[in-house]
Amino acid sequence: MTTDTGTAGLLFETLQADALTTPEQLRELYPPPNPHALRKEIDHLTEETRALIGCSSLVFVGSADAEGRADVTPRGGPPGFVSVLDERTLVIPDATGNKRLDTLHNVLRTGRVGLLFLIPGRPTTLRVNGRACVSARPELLAALTPVGKPPVTALVIQVEQAYPHCPKSLMRANAWQPQRWVAADAQPTSAEVTLAQLDLPGLTIGQIEEAERESLRLRYE
Repeated sequence: MTTDTGTAGLLFETLQADALTTPEQLRELYPPPNPHALRKEIDHLTEETRALIGCSSLVFVGSADAEGRADVTPRGGPPGFVSVLDERTLVIPDATGNKRLDTLHNVLRTGRVGLLFLIPGRPTTLRVNGRACVSARPELLAALTPVGKPPVTALVIQVEQAYPHCPKSLMRANAWQPQRWVAADAQPTSAEVTLAQLDLPGLTIGQIEEAERESLRLRYE
């Protein structure tokens, strides 16, 4: 189903008109969950999930602002860049990025995040949800594994839910099988997407490609 941007809002309203509105309607469409899927959600980190986080080099951070507008952003670094202080406390060092600070602003307003840890090449994932705050405490920052320059701040998370997630999505996506990936020449490049987003007169694809190369060269600064 495709539409132009002028009718996109109307299309959503049309589809929303008969959308599900209650948990009861939703549950009627699905069988009950496996009891183990419920039991394996706990409120702390086990020795095994702490080790898994120590192997993870990529975590997606979900947050929302005070009005409920959601955001998901990736955080990456060497395995173990997310520090586990104890069975209920994680710390993610901030790293050089686009300086929009969307996640940090959201945490300041709502004090909550959801995390999804991944290990490249492996189907293992871990979901962690809980309270969060932004810390600039010098002794805390000094003890973290920096991702480039020393972090200016860090996200501190109190674990409320820890849940080893089913690997089916990564397997369905063939996420770690390069031979199954879409060919590079069959997809728009990052520079092409950025050029369309910016929509600035006189800006060229070559200028954006050069800016991207420079940004990646300085990715740790």
